[in-house]
Amino acid sequence: MRRSSKTNVVNRAIQEAEYIIENNCTIRKAAEHFKMSKSTIWRDLDVYIQKDSLLYQQVRAILDKNFSERSKRGGQSTKEKYKLLK
Repeated sequence: MRRSSKTNVVNRAIQEAEYIIENNCTIRKAAEHFKMSKSTIWRDLDVYIQKDSLLYQQVRAILDKNFSERSKRGGQSTKEKYKLLK
């Protein structure tokens, strides 16, 4: 019997969520690991992981933390870039 494509997508979303939790990584790092676009990863997590599940809450906490640190990381990156150019 053939598995439905929705089941495959849900399983993929669970794998992506578990990877983000285990590695405490960003959407970009997860997309790089799974060789997908960050938009696909984001959609998988947002649509196919149930919003009331513990898995979703754990992933959401990591993504919220990354979002709040985004400007700090960008500033540090720019600082290092110009340091190398000198």
